[in-house]
Amino acid sequence: MNGTCRRIIVKNSGRLRWLAALLLVLGCSYILPVKGIAKPAPKNGGYIRDITITSKFCPADFMPDGDLSKKAWRHAKPVKFDHDRMGHIHFPQSAMEVASVWTPDYVYLAYRCKYDTLTVYEGEDPAKERKLLWLRDVVEVYINPHPERLKHYYELEVSPTNQWIDILIDLSNGWYSDMGWDSHFDHATKIDAPHHLWMTEMRIPVKSLEGNRIQPGNKWRLNFSRLDGPGDDSTRRFLCWSTLPPGDTSLHQPVAFGIIKFVK
Repeated sequence: MNGTCRRIIVKNSGRLRWLAALLLVLGCSYILPVKGIAKPAPKNGGYIRDITITSKFCPADFMPDGDLSKKAWRHAKPVKFDHDRMGHIHFPQSAMEVASVWTPDYVYLAYRCKYDTLTVYEGEDPAKERKLLWLRDVVEVYINPHPERLKHYYELEVSPTNQWIDILIDLSNGWYSDMGWDSHFDHATKIDAPHHLWMTEMRIPVKSLEGNRIQPGNKWRLNFSRLDGPGDDSTRRFLCWSTLPPGDTSLHQPVAFGIIKFVK
């Protein structure tokens, strides 16, 4: 091969190496951002669950009395569950269902719970708010009428003996709970001992939740849970409608809240 041909080959070889390096850089600059975008993003503004309960319109307000056979509940479609908070274990002896109806000023909830034994605070006044109520049998709702404020919500609990507690919770800057907050919610329970059932009705004023009057089509976020059975947390049954994500068993995980949809 003569000198002229050698110089041409060497020159072209250098250009090819430069072109290959440029293509590699451009390729990486394209691939890396696309890889970042491809990461799965939380759905619906940070929420990871879309499980839904439908709340049907009720033409008239009523006071809870624990009777779930009344007309107001006749066409309400309940959600039913018996699984633990992570969705791994089933507790048929603690199976439960929850239904909801609404008026412009109130959200109503009805719980029907199977039980084998009842674990309650004996001999106490059910008219008084009871701290640490969650250490006995209880049903709970975690409710958020402003889904855009993911970490700000309300917790309401009722026991089989109609003891109660309501709490304002804000996790925006760590843990904050206000047990002095008063929802002014009404509630009543009934125990059907022969059939091993206990029932609870709640009536929650919308205005106490910093909410506007409910309109058809409104969607809030919430979760239902139940703590059941004697003993400490290692032996009790923790049920949760919308199951929690892996790695944290705390019920206070608003990212896992489901949806309540208000329909006419």
